[in-house]
Amino acid sequence: MARAGIDVHVARGEDGTIRVSAGPAVDRAEDGSAVAAAGPGCTGAVLDVAGAVLVWPVLGEPGLPVAEVHDVGRAQQWLWAVYGERTATAVHACAAGESAGARMTADMTALAGGAARLGFGHWASRWWPASYVDGIPALEPDVLGLELAALTHRCQQLFDDFGDQPDDCVAELIEEHEAGLDPLIQWWRAAPQPADTARQLESVLRLIDDAADSAGLDGSALRRLRSSLDQRRQGGTPVSPGALFARHDGYALTAGEPHLAGGRVIARGSGTNDWRRYPPGFVDSSEHAVSWTARALGARRLIEVEVVAHVAAPAGGAPLVAEVRVNGGHPDRVFLAGRDDMWTGRADLDLRLPAGAMPPRFEVGVLLPGFDPGPGPEGRADRDAIRALVRRRLVAAAQPLAHDGSPHDMPSRPFLAETAAAATGEDY
Repeated sequence: MARAGIDVHVARGEDGTIRVSAGPAVDRAEDGSAVAAAGPGCTGAVLDVAGAVLVWPVLGEPGLPVAEVHDVGRAQQWLWAVYGERTATAVHACAAGESAGARMTADMTALAGGAARLGFGHWASRWWPASYVDGIPALEPDVLGLELAALTHRCQQLFDDFGDQPDDCVAELIEEHEAGLDPLIQWWRAAPQPADTARQLESVLRLIDDAADSAGLDGSALRRLRSSLDQRRQGGTPVSPGALFARHDGYALTAGEPHLAGGRVIARGSGTNDWRRYPPGFVDSSEHAVSWTARALGARRLIEVEVVAHVAAPAGGAPLVAEVRVNGGHPDRVFLAGRDDMWTGRADLDLRLPAGAMPPRFEVGVLLPGFDPGPGPEGRADRDAIRALVRRRLVAAAQPLAHDGSPHDMPSRPFLAETAAAATGEDY
């Protein structure tokens, strides 16, 4: 069935940036800067490309991105291939002052589909809400990293040689995630498996081989990859991706340090778990990952904080802290130590309550100093919607269906890392 064209609006901002909006119109801030069409933080997928930034709504239809074009000359190499020639011409006219803007329709192209998928993959590497508490399995980073390398190579038209595009990192991704090559080869050669999964595996492996060759990379794992691709694929020993990528780290939610004995409990509760305030792979993404207890020991007032760690959390050395506010006052910081599957810490509070006063109101969150951008605008509803999205994707990954190969279909197709996560999810 033919799909209707997508509405596109080209306009110039006061700062000279050309904005290409796809779908519903998006306003600009009064100063002419971009207002993120896809929403801030965890609700938007972002891709840095030649001369522009592309943004998609994670919680909506991926479709065509919103583009903030800051260098029209560089962007012309991909604009026509993502939005079509009419849009590329309108961007050029707008930048030259020949037009105040234009509206048109565009179709989803192959490069647009690949770019949307690449943008979502980078989003998943940062925002995937892995949670032992919520039962959402983590994505195997080497599998995701290698597929991102393959996709980046496939979408090279989006990038140029200026070196200011952090998402154009094929060689770095291959070298960083090379340990995932042998399991991917084993998965590809195994049988039986759905035909669509086999094709996806072969496509990723061949793109990695070509990208490594173009970048002049070498090594034993890459040589084994090339040798495997040169041989005719035959059905090997049946294997589940769950067996290839299963974690065996004894994750059991044991306390990192013993609770303090004695004392009167003043209050206890759950804290705020804002994903923006620490890097991925540190804290379990559950809304209930942060818990605290305030105690009175004679004249002392003490707070104890426990945070469920991510399954891949670093063993030590990371200065993760809890931020504690009492009755909206100045924040105090409690340094947390990682041990087993918890981050824990305790500290004295300067808390004096007059007789008959209401119980104090505590606000507790977790952050990484130096990384923390401050409390984000996302709320519980946004995070719940993200969890619902990834659960739907995991269900789809566990029940592989044939895909039509169209550009519209490409962004929603499960990543190999999602397929592997779905296979391990029931034991997570």
